[in-house]
Amino acid sequence: MADPAHALETPRRALVVDDEPSLVRVVVGYLQAEGFDVESVGDGPAALGLARHHDFDVVVLDLGLPGMDGVEVCRQLRTFTDAYVVMLTARADEVDMLIGLAVGADDYITKPFSPRELIARIRTLLRRPRQSGPAAAAAGPFAPRVFGDLVVDPAAHEATLKGRPVELTKTEFDLLDILSARPRVAFTRPMLLEQVWESGEWAGGEHLVDVHVAHLRRKLGDDARDGKYVRTIRGVGYRMGEG
Repeated sequence: MADPAHALETPRRALVVDDEPSLVRVVVGYLQAEGFDVESVGDGPAALGLARHHDFDVVVLDLGLPGMDGVEVCRQLRTFTDAYVVMLTARADEVDMLIGLAVGADDYITKPFSPRELIARIRTLLRRPRQSGPAAAAAGPFAPRVFGDLVVDPAAHEATLKGRPVELTKTEFDLLDILSARPRVAFTRPMLLEQVWESGEWAGGEHLVDVHVAHLRRKLGDDARDGKYVRTIRGVGYRMGEG
């Protein structure tokens, strides 16, 4: 088991979602040794039910769940929680990994794995700054979001860079609003099309997203290779940069 001396200083909550009882027992034991309060379930609907009623910090989620797979569970989780999600899979297929990350997973680990490695990755995730979480939730979805010199203010429908307003079209701001609201999510182009454009305005197809992202980057003084504010996730789409 993990060394109790390295346990987390404050209690956190974790949810383990896997249909292999032996693996669940091991993962739960290591998380408890880290100071987590842990719940475990073996299917997607049960996981979503628990997550809606409890504020989990971490969700360890198997990709190959019966009925509702881990990708769909993760996609639904991302509609109401900012918990860190580590996906587990029996396949090392890069496509699976990209799909998982595209719907909002934070990390990915292939079975069989060392429980110590899983704990190390969770520790790394917990050290990341979060754009949302309890403080942001208390402030509400319209609280300003800060990414270095860039501030996105949904309530004012305004973005400022180094204190100066950035002249954005409605579509450009809507793109920035969606990306900044869930900065750890890599959005596919179809996801952005669905959320920004009405269905009748999709004439340009997925290329429409690329064009508007290019305009947005130009106005932010951002470089596609750098991705300071808008990052390109190769083979997936776009996500917010750290500023």
